[in-house]
Amino acid sequence: MLKILSRLMPAIAFVLLLSPPLWAEQGMAIDPATCLGCHGDKISSASFAASVHGKNACNSCHVQLTDLSKHVKGEVKIEKVACERCHKKENAEHYASVHAQKDVDCADCHTDIHTHRYWKKDKRVVVAKCIQCHDHEASYRQSIHGKTVAAGNQDSAACNDCHNLHDIKALGDPQSRAGREFHTKVCMKCHSDEQMMERNNVVNVAPRTYMESYHGKNYRLGYPEKVAGCADCHTAHAVLKASDPMSTVNPSHLVGTCRQCHPHATRSFTKFYAHGEHTDRKKYPLLYWTYVLMTGLLVATFSVFWAHTLLWMYRGFVENREKAALLAEGNVEHVPNGYKQYRRFKTSHIVLHLLVVVSFLGLALTGLPLKFSDLELSKFLMSLFGGAANAALIHRICAVITFVYFVSAIIMCIHFLFFRKDIPGNWLERLIGPDSLLPNERDIRDITAMVRWFFFKGPKPTFERWTYWEKFDFLAVYWGMFAIGSSGLMLWFPELYGSVLPGWMFNVATIVHSDEALLATGFIFTVHFFNTHFRPEKFPMDFVIFNGQVSKHEFLEERGDQWQRYEEAGITDQFKVEKGSGVFFDFFFKGFGFLALFVGIALLFMMLYAFVVY
Repeated sequence: MLKILSRLMPAIAFVLLLSPPLWAEQGMAIDPATCLGCHGDKISSASFAASVHGKNACNSCHVQLTDLSKHVKGEVKIEKVACERCHKKENAEHYASVHAQKDVDCADCHTDIHTHRYWKKDKRVVVAKCIQCHDHEASYRQSIHGKTVAAGNQDSAACNDCHNLHDIKALGDPQSRAGREFHTKVCMKCHSDEQMMERNNVVNVAPRTYMESYHGKNYRLGYPEKVAGCADCHTAHAVLKASDPMSTVNPSHLVGTCRQCHPHATRSFTKFYAHGEHTDRKKYPLLYWTYVLMTGLLVATFSVFWAHTLLWMYRGFVENREKAALLAEGNVEHVPNGYKQYRRFKTSHIVLHLLVVVSFLGLALTGLPLKFSDLELSKFLMSLFGGAANAALIHRICAVITFVYFVSAIIMCIHFLFFRKDIPGNWLERLIGPDSLLPNERDIRDITAMVRWFFFKGPKPTFERWTYWEKFDFLAVYWGMFAIGSSGLMLWFPELYGSVLPGWMFNVATIVHSDEALLATGFIFTVHFFNTHFRPEKFPMDFVIFNGQVSKHEFLEERGDQWQRYEEAGITDQFKVEKGSGVFFDFFFKGFGFLALFVGIALLFMMLYAFVVY
């Protein structure tokens, strides 16, 4: 009986079309059964009824078909279905997508429009749609993502997770900022979801360690086009576990992968821990202990010197009040010709110090934004430099200046020990003598006396040519050049060093360079600034390093033992300055000095803010 009816349906429909009922004349919805009378050979009535459009009339989409008799006679032109009449949101997204630009319409993807069913967030449905046109090489389907999606894992990445459903943007130039950002941003969306990674037994270390790397910091600062992103190493679609022989991050393929950015990469170079975690003692013991040692150095140094600074600050404040009281009572001892100026530093010393100031501030201004890349202020500073590439160039220029003054200091030390005619004694006597910057027994006595003065147990000591804190500052340059300089060169020329050193040395160098730079900037902007400028005796700034001159009053008060030695040797007048620095000189260099102080203090607050807030 059913077979007979199905054969009679086209004839019945034809008769109905010749005599259209009232609903047709009034332009009402057409029952799909009527249309299927003719189109049943292409469209299954059961499948259409079960589809998402099954409750709609045919002319809900084919709006031109209001007169079936004209349709049968071919008098009604069939126009493209306007899906946007119902799907406004999806249409708006599609309109701005790359598919619309390529004239890919709804039906090009939704080819099963009459049998289309609600996808119920099943990613397998999306993949099935996309591979109709894409993934001819099946790279996605063979990847770890494609296989797990096919197995029904709805957490794994499908096409829409990276490219969206309808709002599919054009990547444009793959080397552009937008293109480079895309290949990392979409990966982070899932892999930074700790709960998702935990329930899928995926170690959630990659996003964190990437962001802590040089690559990740530049990405976070807004310059992804300058560094490698996730897809550069793992590819965009053919993502496989590192243990898979076909994976781009498998040890057998790492050299080729790294050479995409580092043309001269070697197998030794590839031993770099791309996602090495310095807090993982078991897996990365070398990184862990390097981090522990550097942190211990930071804590120990700052603990000792900040305590020294605070004690000096309070004791100096008390002493200044005592001096003010004596001055008011007229009990201050008068120093004859106390205003007379004496030379403390030569022009070469002043030039070297200016090089130190310029290079150090340049290194700090370009390096700290990279270390604290999560701060908006860091992004602002990078934009002032014109981008990460310019900042890197400035950083390296300042590094070259640092090597220049470091080598100059070594030459001056050699000259001091072996060639100077105005210093008595042989090289060993000069090395341990009062004009040497090498620590000696006297420094221990000075430190002891200074601590006693802090606690009101004795008078403030008078010093020789160099104080113990000045010697520490000078020798710190040598340690800094060993730690910061050597690690910086490794990071500057990774391919060169990677040809002879194992790649994990770059992980060690990164920790050392970062923490030692933090130690140097923190020490200079707090301890050194206080010892030199902010202590009550010198506030707001000691100008001696800019003009090389000190008054007799300051000479006697701070370096009385040096003055006494010069007097006994009869050479005091050799250091007398007949004519002081000019007004313009003082104005210019004091302005420079205060600007340097301001920049240093601003960077100090930046570091404190980063530690407190983040």
